[in-house]
Amino acid sequence: MAKPLPAQQLVEVQEIRDGVLLLKDGSLRVVLIASSINFALKSQEEQDAIIFQYQNYLNSLDFSVEAFVQSRHLNIEPYLEVLRERLGREFNELMKIQITEYIDFVKSFVESSHIMAKGFYVVVPFTPLRLPRQASIQRSVLKFLPDLSGRTKKQAKEMREHGVTQERFEEYKTQLFQRVEVTRQGLGRLGVRIVPLNTEELIELFYSLYNPGEIEKGKIPEVAT
Repeated sequence: MAKPLPAQQLVEVQEIRDGVLLLKDGSLRVVLIASSINFALKSQEEQDAIIFQYQNYLNSLDFSVEAFVQSRHLNIEPYLEVLRERLGREFNELMKIQITEYIDFVKSFVESSHIMAKGFYVVVPFTPLRLPRQASIQRSVLKFLPDLSGRTKKQAKEMREHGVTQERFEEYKTQLFQRVEVTRQGLGRLGVRIVPLNTEELIELFYSLYNPGEIEKGKIPEVAT
């Protein structure tokens, strides 16, 4: 029987830095949470205008984007906890009865209706340009020569293993957020607002994707600040 792989090998994310995902292949991603519009309640003219604007948005892109929807059972427990605290501070007997009945009603309604909470996300990618094959061959030949920057072979190796340097990361991040701005403007014409997720929100998102049952119970990871 094959030994199961560690979870780290199954996740393509190398690290999360300043709200940006750095993948193992060297590419970067920004995840944006998007607002929704009720397309079905729009008039025919409004629907046609939205479709036309969305077509223009797609035609304006010179890079790929990904959209996905996360659905999970609505966790009503934090709201019920607020009501229970309010019940504990209440001295009026009639109000106590009403709050208790309301708590029971909300809890039974959510459990019987299977209400789902939905999150809408857009992922914007950026892949740094790779060296052409000829340059790669030349680099493999030049690896026997001293590093012209003054770094020793050991130092250069450590830098490669460490990942993207902060200076290079800022350069990539600037180009990535130029794409984010194009996406924001395009979706904004549809009435959709988007906001980039920060590091803590990204960790919670990925935790919920890999541990849906824990999130529905109200358990989220603690992020050191």
